[in-house]
Amino acid sequence: MDSQQKKGLLELMVLASLKYDDSYGYDIKQNINDVMEISESTLYPILRRLDKQGFLETYQTIYNSRVRKYYKITREGIEKLKQSDSDFREVKMLYDYILR
Repeated sequence: MDSQQKKGLLELMVLASLKYDDSYGYDIKQNINDVMEISESTLYPILRRLDKQGFLETYQTIYNSRVRKYYKITREGIEKLKQSDSDFREVKMLYDYILR
């Protein structure tokens, strides 16, 4: 898969992993690794970028006497996921045309 396509899909996978529950980096990585292997050095820049773009919010909580940073999808992040659904349908139509 083209690295630019993969980059865009990873961003959507991060948002999708947060659609129903807030989570922290390692847990997000584990969830995504069920589908596509991702390293922490790839994940954390994506999390920072999505946060900076307003698709995620962060907060901290104490877990086992340590501070843990959690990520929460924003309304804008939910809208981005909805738009990706529409985009996927359009891309699928193009692929169906190419492959027929």
